[in-house]
Amino acid sequence: MSDRLHYSREELLASHEYAEPHVVAGRTLHGGFLADGRYQPPRALVREPAMAAWEQALAERGGQAFPASAELLSGIRVPNTEQHLVLLRNGIGDVFWNSLTIIGKIEAMGANIVLIPVPDLQAHIVEDVSGMAIGHLGGGLFEAHGIDEGGVPSRGIGGHDAMWFAARDLAFGPDAFPDVDPQPGLAREDGERYLPEIPLEIENLFSFLANLLIIEFRAEIGFAETQAILRSPDVFTDRRAEAELAAEIIERIRIDEGIHVRSLNLYLGELCSVSLRTLDGGSVPGSTLVDRFWDGMVRWATVTKPARDVERALTNLHARIAEHPESDRVRAEFDAVGDA
Repeated sequence: MSDRLHYSREELLASHEYAEPHVVAGRTLHGGFLADGRYQPPRALVREPAMAAWEQALAERGGQAFPASAELLSGIRVPNTEQHLVLLRNGIGDVFWNSLTIIGKIEAMGANIVLIPVPDLQAHIVEDVSGMAIGHLGGGLFEAHGIDEGGVPSRGIGGHDAMWFAARDLAFGPDAFPDVDPQPGLAREDGERYLPEIPLEIENLFSFLANLLIIEFRAEIGFAETQAILRSPDVFTDRRAEAELAAEIIERIRIDEGIHVRSLNLYLGELCSVSLRTLDGGSVPGSTLVDRFWDGMVRWATVTKPARDVERALTNLHARIAEHPESDRVRAEFDAVGDA
């Protein structure tokens, strides 16, 4: 592990030397393979050891990475893995196709992370942040995250968006169903001030990091479900090898995303460890602000949003099943394996 705490943008964007590029079905994707055949994520040569150094420094100051994981989203899923399989076995493939398409488009939106304005955190934080991860957000970290998601189209290199589309097309074949767009409401954006004692631009950064972590947690849960569906032997029977490769591509995305969750937990952990300057000239522990904002985020993500999404999803899926010539049987099978 490096003991350095200051890094340049170029270092944080540096990738390993690859023995073999990452090319799938004619698509050039980011990352590559090392000499021993292992997949290696992009922009991790310095970024990963830097994360380890910042985590160690945080621990030495008595702090820790923010203690949140995808387990907090372990609620009702509609459709869940078994429901997707019921639909696929009965020839209703567009639901899973739509799911993969929407995830790919959400990943493409992640490219906009590079456009997020990073405020001058040092002006609003009592402690010196130059040797922290949050001191490097505008110096390569947000840029690396955004390129991971959206790739480098100008160079013909696909990121996670292209990887999801590649997995989808391997399983179904290209253009198997019409295009579809994500529904709005991925993030909590209600315009309410939750941290009024600090400037709005700093609260917006808190909001962005917390919302992004929740989105990453949803993706983390989706990886396992998607892979289980693709690897089920009784679906995609005429494209079994392609479906297995699709599951492997999802595994590579999963490896890539590990650094995203790790970094977001670190950013929030560092913010908890410092003091923020307030608008009235005082200061407040960052942990007070993060905890207050996070508690509201968790309620929105685990209670408010799921209640809305489950009802809408069930209505739409039951309507789709009603189009099947054996709709009563398919719906009975679908409902029987639903989450309680």
